[in-house]
Amino acid sequence: MRFGLPTAETLQGGSLKALLLTVLLSLFMFQLLRTVGLRAFSMASETYTSGTHSAAFVTCPNDTVARDLARGIVEKKLAACVNIVPAIKSIYEWQGKIEEDNEVLLMIKTRSSKVPALAEYVRSNHPYEVAEVISLPIDQGNPPYLKWIGDIVPE
Repeated sequence: MRFGLPTAETLQGGSLKALLLTVLLSLFMFQLLRTVGLRAFSMASETYTSGTHSAAFVTCPNDTVARDLARGIVEKKLAACVNIVPAIKSIYEWQGKIEEDNEVLLMIKTRSSKVPALAEYVRSNHPYEVAEVISLPIDQGNPPYLKWIGDIVPE
């Protein structure tokens, strides 16, 4: 009795092609399934309660104000990360007139429990009479990233 793969002589032309195709697909699928499985395990092993974290938004009159606020927010552990989005155009009503200004947007990732302290910090350090501070709860996201926010920003 003989074990192992059949030799080329024992296979017909179509059978050899089918065997080679099966081996190549198996190798490719193994790597694909391994990658997908590792990512799924990573995401499934982390738990996140919807709304624990928030994304907050603050508009600033220029890049200097935006950088100063962002740095202070992160240094005071009010947020894990602040993205500065340059060159936005804001159109709004202020004191009965339609205004149009170039602004800079801060996109802030923090714990939802820190939003009141974040808003107070912005109000105390922002040049606008009425500073925009709005937040939205984060419903879902990349679990390792959300864990990182929680690790950086204490309760």
